[in-house]
Amino acid sequence: MEDIKNTIGIIAISLTFFGYIPYIRDTLKGKTKPHIYSWFIWASIGAIAFALQLSGGAGIGGFVTLTAVIIACIIFILGLRSGKKDITKFDTLCLVFALLALLIWIFAKQPVFSAVLLTAIEVVAFIPTIRKSWNNPHSETLSFYLMNTLRFTLAIIALQNYSILTTLYPAVWLLGNGAFSIILIVRRKQLANSKINEYVRL
Repeated sequence: MEDIKNTIGIIAISLTFFGYIPYIRDTLKGKTKPHIYSWFIWASIGAIAFALQLSGGAGIGGFVTLTAVIIACIIFILGLRSGKKDITKFDTLCLVFALLALLIWIFAKQPVFSAVLLTAIEVVAFIPTIRKSWNNPHSETLSFYLMNTLRFTLAIIALQNYSILTTLYPAVWLLGNGAFSIILIVRRKQLANSKINEYVRL
């Protein structure tokens, strides 16, 4: 069983690299506009989440998180050059809330509480990206989030030990990426239909 989990974990790590290729390519082309607030928090919190997973005995399944953290740092750097610039006060409020929660985590001594808090911070960090993508659903790479949904599913299967420490982070991101994929699909269809209706009226 352990060999099977290791194989699944390796597949999930590979999917992480392959899944980010279209996103990085589209970012370099200027098609995808990553929100730098979101990616900064995801890279920072993801590193801590990986440490918690490792301490909880996640095994190779936890290294999917580490791989994502490394690439998230790359996307954050790219985003500083070509990322989304329409940062609102609400986006800044989300960033401040996330940083305050991170300070609370530093003084927290309970690993389970830390895992819950860190996951909540990452969800808050998703809000600026959701807001931006609701207005412009083509500013994100849909295939990337679909691939993430698959790799987080595999990451959960590959875990050597199941607990809140090891499972909460990938489980929330499995749901988050799946839901965000649906949002992008629905909004793109809505905008396409709106353009068709506008053309018909003309």
